[in-house]
Amino acid sequence: LRTHAPRAVIAVGQAGGRAEISLERVAINLIDARIPDNAGTQPIDEPVIAGGPDAYFATLPLKAALQALRGEGIPAAISYSAGTYVCNQVFYALMHALRNRPQVPGGFVHVPYLPEQAARQPGAAASMALETIVAALRTIIVQTLRPQAAPGRWSAGRES
Repeated sequence: LRTHAPRAVIAVGQAGGRAEISLERVAINLIDARIPDNAGTQPIDEPVIAGGPDAYFATLPLKAALQALRGEGIPAAISYSAGTYVCNQVFYALMHALRNRPQVPGGFVHVPYLPEQAARQPGAAASMALETIVAALRTIIVQTLRPQAAPGRWSAGRES
């Protein structure tokens, strides 16, 4: 963030089993892994940042992005849980880093598996074409950078 001084930050992760773009609204200060990571680590009931607030809200224009996505025929929803492991950890750490930069909107977006990934996962029939995911992310970026999409604590939920 210091090196590039971005105008906005949108973190992205995959969510197997979801069939739509998920605009995440809340990052919680909790790591509770149901499975070990690649290094065998499995934190349980640990804070993302010790002493940090319980949660942060995304400051992206979620409602405007949702409306734009649906207007383009892209399946999307606002999600209230980025999970309790890596994606939430990235989201929480991002919002913590942006806490003193109210002019920089930030948040997290979950995208579905690609069709070829879903085909390799037992029971993971939900997927989305790469072209649709790219179009969705472009739309979210455009909505985020619109001048009237000024960030703020509740800009994610009170826009028209």
